[in-house]
Amino acid sequence: MMAVRRVDAVLLTDANDLLSGILTDKDIATRVIAEGLRVEQTLVSKIMTRNPVYVTSDTLAIEALQKMVQGKFRHLPVVENGEVIAMLNIAKCLYDAISRLERAAEQGNNALAAAVEGVERQLGGNVSSSQNIIETLREQMYKLSLSTIITENTKVATASPSDPVYVATQKMRDLRVNSVVVTAGNSLLGIFTSKDVLMRVVAQNLSPELTLVEKVMTAHPDCATLDMTILDALHIMHDGKFLHIPVLDGDGRVVACLDVLQLTHAAISMFEGGPGTANDVANTMMQKFWNSALALEPPDEDFDSHSELSLVTPSEAGDGRSSMYPPAVGNSFVFKLRDQNGRMHRFTCGYESLDELISSVMQRLGIGGEKSTVQLLYEDDEGDKVLLTTDSDLAGAVLNAKSSRLKTLKLHIDDSDSKNKVAAQQLSELEPSHGIELMDVHYGLMACGIALTGVAMMVFLRHSTV
Repeated sequence: MMAVRRVDAVLLTDANDLLSGILTDKDIATRVIAEGLRVEQTLVSKIMTRNPVYVTSDTLAIEALQKMVQGKFRHLPVVENGEVIAMLNIAKCLYDAISRLERAAEQGNNALAAAVEGVERQLGGNVSSSQNIIETLREQMYKLSLSTIITENTKVATASPSDPVYVATQKMRDLRVNSVVVTAGNSLLGIFTSKDVLMRVVAQNLSPELTLVEKVMTAHPDCATLDMTILDALHIMHDGKFLHIPVLDGDGRVVACLDVLQLTHAAISMFEGGPGTANDVANTMMQKFWNSALALEPPDEDFDSHSELSLVTPSEAGDGRSSMYPPAVGNSFVFKLRDQNGRMHRFTCGYESLDELISSVMQRLGIGGEKSTVQLLYEDDEGDKVLLTTDSDLAGAVLNAKSSRLKTLKLHIDDSDSKNKVAAQQLSELEPSHGIELMDVHYGLMACGIALTGVAMMVFLRHSTV
């Protein structure tokens, strides 16, 4: 399921749609494959992380990033009124945040001014102190190198190209990392991550014991050097859309393999000082700076700052059924639908594809068969039920809902066809006496028709002989 939707995490909910657990690609690699378990025989509830940390939609961006760093997890559910509405991905959040911070620093004034505003009193109106902090920010953002976060004790998980995947996942487990670098002597050949385990091994039904790392690794990966800045490393990872980057020393030897968590920690630490009044003020300013910068329009990207969100109930985790929803951001919206038992379902789905919405509805309600058999309607702002037949219909419906400041779009399933089929079935199942009566009427009408035809012929012949 994760591989089909190309997501690296799923959330589990209970019967009341309340968050109960999270499962990631790292769990698959280190809790299933590394332990010699079979994916098809392992219940999600046995290997998931129960009661995961989450945030609400009004949580500050920097707080969300800090929670991820402190907890050492890359995914953070967003919960509103006890219900999961989205899932943050640390990589996309950080890349988006850094891009906005760069824009703020380049534009130089708005975000920085907003950061300074409100803390100048704590600085005693000392403008030079404010400027010093701002200049320190600029310098840290553009000059801190990877060598500042790599020490002699930094451990690197390495594997041989001839190692089976099973052995590589055990090394990930033992060092509590998400990747191994593949080397031959001092030469870097490739990198193999927990996401590769999921997408290239599990999803392809390959044997972890028989599949060699060299067959499923990423060969000749992009690398960083010790003198590269943290910001440049983030940009390389962003442009290549990967979460791990090997770091080489001057002789080309691998000295570290940094993941997005470590770089996030370093990025946040750029702006944090130690204890003391001056540093407390600086920290306050930096929090304001983050929040002000994150309020800027994001740069144009082909993705947003949220992960695709997949939800699985405990019962579904056991029998393989699943319900999957994209996040409540970007080109997605919240929909509501009442089932045949009168229960109201609330879920989030993209609104660019009607087929995707129909699939979500069918999965949510357990409807089988072809998607063409399901006809959706939506309820507009006047209470009318309007047919959805094309992608543009769906997009228009959502845009109208947004313009009316509606937070949800109420859906209905058109059952007129089924009602017609029921009526036809009822007609075919009429009592025999009713059938005889209908047959008598039918034959009576036929007899009348024949008689009228005979009279017409007689009149015609009479006129023709005159």
